[in-house]
Amino acid sequence: MLKAVDYQDADAPARFVESLRATGFGVLVNHPLPQTKVDAIYSHWQAFFDSSTKSDYLFDASRYDGFFPAQQAEAAKGRMVRDIKEYYHFYPWGQCPDALRDELLDYYTVAGNLASELLGWVETHSPDDVKKRYSEPLPDMMSGSEQSLLRVLHYPPLQGDEQPDAIRASAHEDINLLTVLPAANEPGLQVKQRDGSWLDVPCDFGNLIVNIGDMLQEVSGGYFPSTTHRVINPDGANQNKSRISLPLFLHPRPEVVLSERYSAGSYLQERLAELRDVEE
Repeated sequence: MLKAVDYQDADAPARFVESLRATGFGVLVNHPLPQTKVDAIYSHWQAFFDSSTKSDYLFDASRYDGFFPAQQAEAAKGRMVRDIKEYYHFYPWGQCPDALRDELLDYYTVAGNLASELLGWVETHSPDDVKKRYSEPLPDMMSGSEQSLLRVLHYPPLQGDEQPDAIRASAHEDINLLTVLPAANEPGLQVKQRDGSWLDVPCDFGNLIVNIGDMLQEVSGGYFPSTTHRVINPDGANQNKSRISLPLFLHPRPEVVLSERYSAGSYLQERLAELRDVEE
């Protein structure tokens, strides 16, 4: 089982990075993201997804900001079945309902600062041979970046007519450096272990879940693994419940060198092209 690390403990950085290294995930408690803010965002965005006005904010296909309806939801790499979800992509420079912008921007800033601090923990506790791979300090890769994505995810209640084999989020890896995710309002997140089994990620009130993305795996030469995860469908009475989730995907500046093969920009474009190929 993934064990939560107290952000306030003196040995938190070492234990957190150890968990990332072992499982691709870390869980923090007593962290700087107030649960009251998270709960307010969940409530306000549930109302947004329940409204007809969401269609006024359809995503811009060139900038990838805005509302993505269920009919245009992504499918995981290698799958042709779309996930059962709808979502909103928020960037500070992008479109957003006026009544929701300030609250989301405040969270984006606080969560981004924490995520950069966690990258510092990763850097500090990287072996010397891994550190040598970093083209610049990991937190510096975020300096001036406008690429980090805050996604507000809505998994609607199941209707019983879903496409066979469709689940809320099929098994996938994230593209970015780190993903910072406050516990959702309903369970369902699982991480794939090295033996192929699936482990439930704790969704207790106040937990902050952090996982490694493919860019951190690339820049570390595979030392930090980007772990496969998914969101399974609920059963029983829980099928009638919505699930709201709020991941922040930490993306460096496009020109940051990840490896001899990739810059952050070229890596992102390659992965987005794979997703678009599936959708088309």
